[in-house]
Amino acid sequence: MNHPLATAATDWDRRWQAEEGRADWLKPEPEVIAAAERSYNSGGRVALDIGCGVGRHAIALASMGFQVTGIDGSDSGVAYAANDAARHGLAVDLRQGSMMSLPMADASCDYVLAWNVIYHGDRAVVDQCVAEIARVLKPGGIYQGTMLSKRNVNFAVGREVAPDTFVNEAVSDKSHPHFYCDAQALVGIFKGFELWSLADREHRQPGTYHWHLVAQRR
Repeated sequence: MNHPLATAATDWDRRWQAEEGRADWLKPEPEVIAAAERSYNSGGRVALDIGCGVGRHAIALASMGFQVTGIDGSDSGVAYAANDAARHGLAVDLRQGSMMSLPMADASCDYVLAWNVIYHGDRAVVDQCVAEIARVLKPGGIYQGTMLSKRNVNFAVGREVAPDTFVNEAVSDKSHPHFYCDAQALVGIFKGFELWSLADREHRQPGTYHWHLVAQRR
């Protein structure tokens, strides 16, 4: 399932082909490791990494002991991740696919990660992705991810292609649609989940605010 505003994979596919494009995306985020360990220590064994890119988190999850599936729209990202998993001697199911139609059975996952992924589109894209995440998570399963905050310096910059969704052709990684939300909208988006933690944090550069959330499937 695709959507006319879910076009980020094409840009990221070009980026993953070059060493300099992969450089900032090779090290797992410590907070991802912490939440995944919480799931694993509670008995979680099946994990899904949506938008796995070059495999940094999928490989970390497999090293932890999870049975891992990683999907990404980028062929070059999936190919790099597969080679890196083989280099580490890890079995990771890596597939090219859409975040809007997950290749997993209903209620089959204990932990789902979507780090800097599902906001690449408009609200309809986000809602479809969250519906898919809820579908594949077991009741009580853990979701962890990020969303773009309206405090982000790029909010309302460029061309608005849908409500709260902007394209900025002047910036390479903003040349495809990005959806931004405030806390009230985010709580509504994740209405089928119990929010465990929610924080609006800057990423590498000043003003790059993202919502960081960990939530449990009801």
